[in-house]
Amino acid sequence: MGRKIAGSAFVALVVACGSAQEAPERPPLDRRADTAAGTDVPAIVFLGTSLTAGLGVGEDAAFPALIQDTVDALGLGLRVVNAGINGETSAGGRRRIDWLLRQPVAVLVIELGANDGLRGLDVRAMRANLQGIIDRTRSVRPEARIVLVGMRAPPNLGMIYTEAFERVFRELAADNELALVPFLLDGVGGNPKLNQPDGIHPTVEGHRIVARNVWRALADVAREVVADATSGGS
Repeated sequence: MGRKIAGSAFVALVVACGSAQEAPERPPLDRRADTAAGTDVPAIVFLGTSLTAGLGVGEDAAFPALIQDTVDALGLGLRVVNAGINGETSAGGRRRIDWLLRQPVAVLVIELGANDGLRGLDVRAMRANLQGIIDRTRSVRPEARIVLVGMRAPPNLGMIYTEAFERVFRELAADNELALVPFLLDGVGGNPKLNQPDGIHPTVEGHRIVARNVWRALADVAREVVADATSGGS
């Protein structure tokens, strides 16, 4: 299914992004954040759902950890923080962004929206939440780059909703001059060989493809951060 995901498969996929629990106000960061807390090492922070958290495969096999491997192999000197939470919504992400920004965020990768779509939440509210995250990040960490990750809504919600939903990510990226991952699960969603037995969450191999999808948008951003630091710029 790559670019087009069948209705039932996509509904299942979005359910996967998080069953249910609303994200806590102040969730713990992953072990990388904990061990690096208080350091000045610039961070690539992934703010997201269970797709980011690596539900079913573990954090070490999830795509943010694979991004860390790539960053390390290239000698970029950045650390990756996996701040994905099962069931996270755009509203939940907005509530905890201030806490995440306490550390030296060099790049914020926003992977939110799938659970908004699952619940059929107002697209305008989702857009406002994502814009709020962007605005707050630029206020607290004006030097930070932001990468926005696109997602799709379940087709059973109707064409008007699904088109408006997908358009939010493109328009926010254009309006705010952000790097954009057009669709996180491109080449993975709906493919049983790349998803776990639940038909929802990517397998280890699926996460490798997702990591490549993300790195295509993130690579230049990460290199710019390192170049600016080396030259003494912002």
